Amino acid sequence: MVRTRFCEVFGVEHPIVQGGMQWVGRAELVAAVANAGGLGFLTALTQPTPEDLAEEIARCREMTDKPFGVNLTILPSISPPPYAEYRDVIVEFGIPVVETAGFNPAEHLPAFRAGGVKVLHKCTSVRHAVKAEELGVDGISIDGFECAGHPGEDDIPGLVLIPAAAEKITIPMVASGGFGDARGLVAALALGADGINMGTRFLATVEAPVHDKVKQRLVAATERDTELIFRPLRNTARVARNAVSSEVVSILDRGGRFEDVRELVAGARGRKVFETGDLELGIWTAGLVQGVIHDVPTVAELIGRIVAEARDLIAGRLTGLLN
Repeated sequence: MVRTRFCEVFGVEHPIVQGGMQWVGRAELVAAVANAGGLGFLTALTQPTPEDLAEEIARCREMTDKPFGVNLTILPSISPPPYAEYRDVIVEFGIPVVETAGFNPAEHLPAFRAGGVKVLHKCTSVRHAVKAEELGVDGISIDGFECAGHPGEDDIPGLVLIPAAAEKITIPMVASGGFGDARGLVAALALGADGINMGTRFLATVEAPVHDKVKQRLVAATERDTELIFRPLRNTARVARNAVSSEVVSILDRGGRFEDVRELVAGARGRKVFETGDLELGIWTAGLVQGVIHDVPTVAELIGRIVAEARDLIAGRLTGLLN
């Protein structure tokens, strides 16, 4: 057993988090994580409406009696989703923890506090982590440059970002970006984190609701098989390297604007990748951790293996180094 203050504050058995993933954070995966003792998050905006989120919460509760959360990512948009309505569903259905990401969650915090919902806020920098703690969130998920999705614009890898954040914040913190096995968990604990958040690693599990060709691509890929898109737009995103992502990078590097790549990066195309297994249909997120993904286990097998091997590393190899 590896137990930290994160487990105590958020009511889970193991300090392992499955963060929100667009199109992927569905009941099958989240319930499997919960049943294995981790903290899984349904992705609110994967559901077309707040009513659909309510149905997905109910479906997840049919699969597990363990605690799970909901991710609410707040992003700029010409026609923003009804964030307040999604928030109200989270509170109304008694979800114990929400993972907020993107913009400052301040306007939603009073409602979450009133509803007894703990808030784990995802950040890509120390300064944003400090600000989130000042706002009163209950925990931080700190994303290093290695992560899939949006790593921020500072390009600070976890080896530096995690201890830098640990020096400045006092609430529980999980480390995100590049984590996929026991070695990563032990390293994160040594750097000052209280657990790990994994996305890409959970994508390559039996229960992940994506096509098997996606999972097998993650097994076959190396740490070099990702692409950073939108860098010239200061909205960097790490995605799996394919013909589409390479074309996006090329267009923007030549001075193109977002309008020139809008069709290529459409979310509907990325969703089709997960549904059909056609890896060249659109862009889809993957982190550098794919370089250490070598199989597609069940979630229970993965979490059990990480916990057992972490304990062996701590009690065995590392202890054996002491004189």
